[in-house]
Amino acid sequence: MKLFGMRELLLVGTGGFIGSVGRYILSGLSYRLLPAAVMPVGTMLVNVLGCGVIGFLGGMMDTRQLMGSGMRLFLFLGVLGGFTTFSTFGYETLALARDGDHLRAGSNVLLTVVLCLVAVWLGHGLGASR
Repeated sequence: MKLFGMRELLLVGTGGFIGSVGRYILSGLSYRLLPAAVMPVGTMLVNVLGCGVIGFLGGMMDTRQLMGSGMRLFLFLGVLGGFTTFSTFGYETLALARDGDHLRAGSNVLLTVVLCLVAVWLGHGLGASR
């Protein structure tokens, strides 16, 4: 039983490279622009943006067939999978909690989850209405 082929691996891997580089650039830029931020704003920014984009694309996919399976693998699993950073989010939140800053850790969880859900909802609505 063949689970995936070389084409699929290359699509996801290439997309993941692009997404990871995009995350690195955008997150780094946000930390340079907001050096005194009290929360991990770079991670929050890429998670919210990534959620908005996946919501938009998902909304478009729900209402019309614009992408084939290869493009979906490339964008959803590759680019957006490499771009969003929930593993980093978990690590940074744990670091805040370990440092005894439970208010900021909890605020980071609450804000990130709420903003990402709102971004997916808005993105889906925009994608479905186009």
